[in-house]
This record gives sequence, structure tokens and C-alpha cells, in this order.
Amino acid sequence: MKRSLGVCYYPEHWPEAQWAEDAARMAALGLTWVRIGEFAWGLMEPVEASYDWGWLDRAIETLGAAGLKVVLGTPTATPPRWMLNKHPDMIALDRDGKPRGFGSRRHYCFSHRPYRAECARIVTAMAERYGKNRHVAAWQTDNEYACHDTVLSYSQAATQAFRDWCAQKYQSPQALNRAWGNVFWSMDYASFDEIALPNLTVTEANPAHVMAHRRFASDEVVSFNRLQVEILRKHSTAPISHNYMGQITDFDHFDVGADLDIAAWDAYPLGFLSDRLAATPAHKHRFVRQGDPDFQAFHHDLYRAVGRGRWWVMEQQPGPVNWAPWNPDPLPGMARLWAWEAFAHGAEAVCYFRWRQAPFAQEQMHAGMLRPDSVAAPAYHEAGQVAQELAQMPDVGTARAQVGLVFDYASAWAWETQPQGRDYSYFRQVFETYRGLRRLGLNVDILPPDTADLSAYPIVLAPGVATMSEPLLAALAVHQGQSLIGPRSNSKTADFAIPLPLPPNLPNLKATVARVESLPPDVPVPLTLGGNFLHWREKIETSAQVLETTTDGWPALIAARGLQYLAGWPDEAALSRILQQLCHKAGIETDPLPEGLRRRDTETHQFLFNYNAVEVEWGGKIIPAAGVLWQKLP
Repeated sequence: MKRSLGVCYYPEHWPEAQWAEDAARMAALGLTWVRIGEFAWGLMEPVEASYDWGWLDRAIETLGAAGLKVVLGTPTATPPRWMLNKHPDMIALDRDGKPRGFGSRRHYCFSHRPYRAECARIVTAMAERYGKNRHVAAWQTDNEYACHDTVLSYSQAATQAFRDWCAQKYQSPQALNRAWGNVFWSMDYASFDEIALPNLTVTEANPAHVMAHRRFASDEVVSFNRLQVEILRKHSTAPISHNYMGQITDFDHFDVGADLDIAAWDAYPLGFLSDRLAATPAHKHRFVRQGDPDFQAFHHDLYRAVGRGRWWVMEQQPGPVNWAPWNPDPLPGMARLWAWEAFAHGAEAVCYFRWRQAPFAQEQMHAGMLRPDSVAAPAYHEAGQVAQELAQMPDVGTARAQVGLVFDYASAWAWETQPQGRDYSYFRQVFETYRGLRRLGLNVDILPPDTADLSAYPIVLAPGVATMSEPLLAALAVHQGQSLIGPRSNSKTADFAIPLPLPPNLPNLKATVARVESLPPDVPVPLTLGGNFLHWREKIETSAQVLETTTDGWPALIAARGLQYLAGWPDEAALSRILQQLCHKAGIETDPLPEGLRRRDTETHQFLFNYNAVEVEWGGKIIPAAGVLWQKLP
């Protein structure tokens, strides 16, 4: 598929007389896609059962007449005020039992069945009207599931739905009591109707109860999304997407993605660096106007996996955003670099958010491709440059990576439920592993946790997977390459108990984790070959080959055939050494890169991305600040 650019547009925010001019400018700039509609339920249905499609008909026709393709969003993230009057109990309650009220967006509980019925009604009406429209070339369901911490709800609707979920899963209260270990602290239930949600307890709730609630909440997102997808498919053959976010693990994106054609995500590199990324002040200072060199790439690879090869950036940051603690202006060139990095990782489309900066409401400080007075902002010109370059360059296919890295949403829930150390983060652990691989110049494929065939990957890594699936364990048992597992892997059952035999219980590896400890920031555990364990350390009893020890004499890295187990969380120096040794055993060349420079190889081209604010020399080439270089591979 031809790579292309797009933009997010809100025709309802602007005079209708301006639409044709906007559409013509979009087309002249080289844009292909325009996403609309995802927040406009109040205009589509201003009064219950009284629809006004005229404005949307004309907007779609205006955009299509300019040669643009429409991505039409279902508006279920913003139910109108009359909906709340009709269903006052549809709103979610937070962990403290406080309502998530009207006045912004996402003010609904996924478990509220009457609201789901309302969603089915509006989506059906949209699909019947626009499913065969020649200009509607793709769909988006809802908008940013989990944004603003809205997956976990503690409402009465969620309580009843959770009880039903437990009844279906466990079949009897007695089976649930055994699975959760409710004999501890006299927590047994005589009936499913006695089960509440795991909030407002005196001290921590039973972790098995919490984990079950997390699995239930994820399933609710999946079924909510599936409801819309099934309706759309009855009336349209256009592909269906959802726009996920960065560093969000509240629900299983693989499960949602199984029902979709395209995985999309919303990339805001500067906002993420300021608001979400665990990094030193020096690192954040260095990349304050560029974004972290690996954060976007990680999500590109993750959502390529979620989309089974098909993925977009549905919202790309064009300038300062409005929602982070601090909102700097991107360095000139970054809007171009971010787009090209996405294309090098296999994106079909990159859509900037938004066309024109809004002069009103919550996002008025969020930059667009145009200023509020319609004068072009810097990203406008950079997008135009990307469009010209795309037109001149043949499509670049996504090559299979040398390394497979397992990512598991349920493990994120597990270690949030029972971190054991205040700074333990599953996402951070996987991301630091990914960063270590990227610093060595390697391509990485993200793999789902139920991957059953690893034969294509000389190296497979699976850090911190709480409960390893039977397909993955079976695949590891026959894997002919190198694999690195741990720490903390396979250390919980699906119902959140310590398994017997004790972990890690991996194929062909005779080892037992005898004790674990979480490490305060000022208590590293040194390794004999250099570097330290931070955050987490395991004391292992083993008859396997010991490749490395801690300075106090415990095995740090053990091996059986090609499978290795790492008994702690390595710092940057130790991780780099361990990864390079792994690559050497697998026969893979590493190419350590200067700080802030990243490489991505496609089937035909090698791309270099300079996240630095100064030029970098590498391999006889000068890569400008915020620059992108590519060359054909031999």
C-alpha cells in the first residue's frame, strides 16, 4: 500500500463557507486522509432520536470533491448532555467512588448496558448512512480507549457486570474462593452477589481479586469495541481502526486489535517525554524539543504487532500540545522526522493532529498545522516536504527484525497489582530492553504473549512475563536460537498465586528462585563483569551453567542450551554487555550508535534518525540536527 499523509479535521468547528478552502489546501499540500466525526454526537443527534446528518453529508462531500479520503469516527467517546439526563447512572465512578461527570469527554462506564445500546443505535445509523459512501474509505471506533484513566470503573453497572464475569469464569463461589485463596483473612464468598469491586478496602485488596478485576475490565473494552465493529462490518467493507495511545496498558490491545483491520495510535513525543517517560532530568533536558529517541519507535513496533502488520499514526504531534506538565515547541525538522520514522517502521499513513488550532475550549493551546487565523504553522511546511518526498520515493517494505521482544499487557496489570518495589514497572522494564537493542542498531519486532512460533527470530527476549502462556513455553522449548527470559518471569499463576514448581520453571532449565528482593535506588547489586542489578534481584538455586554472578556470589545469568535466564534488572551498562554477548552467540552483528542517533532497516533502505539538537557524524555521514537520511541497501 502506498504510504500517505493525513490530518484530523473538525468541520463543525468552522464556518461551512471555509470547508472548501480547507479541503483544497489539504489536497494541495499532498494530504490523502482526513479524519472527522469522532466527537460530534451532539450535532449528529442534538435531540434523542432526531438526527441531523445534513452538515456531515456536506462535509464529507466537500472533502471528497477535493480528492480526499475520509476516516469517519464513531462519536461514542462524547455522549451528549441529554444522554446523561436519560441515563444518570451511565457515568463511571473512580476508585474513591466519585463520579466521572459531564463537561469534557469519555464520561461513560464500559459496563453500562443501556449506554451500549445507545452506542449501537448511533453506530448503526452512521453505518447505514455512510457505509457505502464512496468518500468514506476507513472507520475509527470511539477515541482513545483508556484516556483519562477511564477503563477501571467502580460503578454499580461495573459491579454487576463483574459478578456476571466471575460467575461465567469460575462457575461456583467455591471454585472462585479456591482460585483466589480467600481462606486467607476469612474472605470467602457464599454467593457471587456478595462480590464487590476491589476498592475501598481497609488495606490492600486480595491481589487475585484485583487481577481478576483487571482482566474483566479489559474484556469490557474488547466487547464494547466489538459491538461497534460488528455493526460497521454489516454495512461497510472499509477497514476499521482504533486510535490507541502511548504507554497505556489498562486493557489488552492485542485482544481489541483482533477485531480490527488497522491498529492506529496517537503519537505526541514531547508530551510523552514530559508527562510519562521515566528518565533522568538530563535526558529530558537533552531531548525536550525532540522527544525520546526510542519511545515512538517502540510504539510503532508494538502497534504493528497489534495490527498484524497494518498500522497508522492517527494523530501526530505538529507543535506544542496542551496537556503535559510543560509543552515546548518541537525543534524544526521534528514533524518531518517523526513521520519518516513511522514510515520506516511500516506505517501506512501518518495523520497530523490537527488541521487548524482551535481558538476555544479545552484544546485551544494545542497547536495545529495552521494557526487559528489560518496562517501556516511550521508543521504545515514540514508535512508538505514529507508529501513531496513520499511522491519521489518508492514504498519501503518492513523487513522482519533480528530480534523478537515479547510484550504482555496482563504482566503490566500483575506488577501494578503487586509491584513489591515502589519503582517496579513492567512497561519500563520492557522499554529499557527495547532501548538497549535499538542502541545496538538492531531492528525489533514486538511479539504477543501467546506467540507459538519463534523460528524466524535468532534472538527472543521476554522480560518480566508474569504468567507465560503454554504456546510461548512450547515455542521456547524448540527454539533453535538464543533466548533471554526474566527477571520475574513465570512467577505467578493466572489467578495470581506463586506456582509450584517454583519459578522460573522454564523448558530445560533447572533453576529455582529461592528468594527475591526489591532494591531501593541507593542499593544496587554489583555484577562481577560490571554494571549492577537495580530495582529487582532474585537469588537462584541452580544446576544450570552460570554465565555471570553478583559480587556476593549468587548466579546472575544462567543458561541451558540457547535459553538464558537473567536474575535481576540490569542497569544500562550491564544490559548492553549482556545483549551484545547474546547477539554474538546468535551470529548477529551489532552496530552501537551515538547517543540520540537511531537506525531502522527496511527491506530496501537504511534510515538514520538524529534525535539530537546538533548534527551527528556516523559511518562517514553527517546527519543534521533533527535530520533524516536514507540510502538503498546493497
